[in-house]
Amino acid sequence: MEQSPSMKIIARIHTDFPTKFGIPRQSGLVDELQATVVFTPEYRNPDALRGIEGFSHLWLIWQFSQAVREDWSPTVRPPRLGGNARVGVFATRSPFRPNAIGLSCVRLESVGQSADLGPVLHVRGADLMDGTPIFDIKPYLPYADAHPDARGGFAENGGSVLAVDFPPVLAKKIPPDKRAALTAVLSRDPRPAYQDDPARVYGMEFAGRNVRFRVSGSLLSVIAVE
Repeated sequence: MEQSPSMKIIARIHTDFPTKFGIPRQSGLVDELQATVVFTPEYRNPDALRGIEGFSHLWLIWQFSQAVREDWSPTVRPPRLGGNARVGVFATRSPFRPNAIGLSCVRLESVGQSADLGPVLHVRGADLMDGTPIFDIKPYLPYADAHPDARGGFAENGGSVLAVDFPPVLAKKIPPDKRAALTAVLSRDPRPAYQDDPARVYGMEFAGRNVRFRVSGSLLSVIAVE
C-alpha cells in the first residue's frame, strides 16, 4: 500500500494578522507589511541559509492551517467572481484543496540572528496569518519565475484600490511603524467581494488592534480603533 508523504514544519511566520480577515489576497500586494520567519529548533542551523542574502525575493511553501479537512470538492467559488460562480479548484488559489498548501513570494529584507531563536528572516509583502506553518523556502529566480506576458484568467487584474479616510485621532492608536501597512491593506478592500453594503460596519484585527470601518463606493472610512 502506498504511503502518504509526510511534511516537516521547518518554520513559522509571524505577522500582524491573528485571523484571516483582512489579509491581502495575494503576496506582494502590500510591500509595507513586515513579517518574520522563525525556524523550528531542528532547523535553526545558519548553514541552511548560507547564500540566501544574495536573493531579493523568496518563495514560501506553507499550509493553510485553518483549512485542513479530510474531504474536498472539485469546484470552488472564488471571491473574485463574487462568490457565486464555480470553477475548478485547480484553476484557483483557494485554501480548500485536496492538500491545503499555499505558495507566496515575499521580499527578503534582511537575515537576522537571535540568541534564542537562531537565524530569523525579515520579509515584506507576506499574505499569511500569524503562526502559519512553513514547509519549505526557495529562492525566487527572475530569469525563470517572471513571465511578464503571462495571462491571468479570471484574476487578470489585482482588484480595485480604495481611497482610505483614516482620521488622525484614530491613526494615532496604531503603532507608527504599522500605519502605512494598515492603510495599504485597507486600500485593497478587505471585504468579501460579494458584500457591498455601505451601512455595514466591518472589523479587522491588525497589530493587536480591532479596526472598524465602512465602505461606500470607492471610499473606505475608518470609524474606530479599539
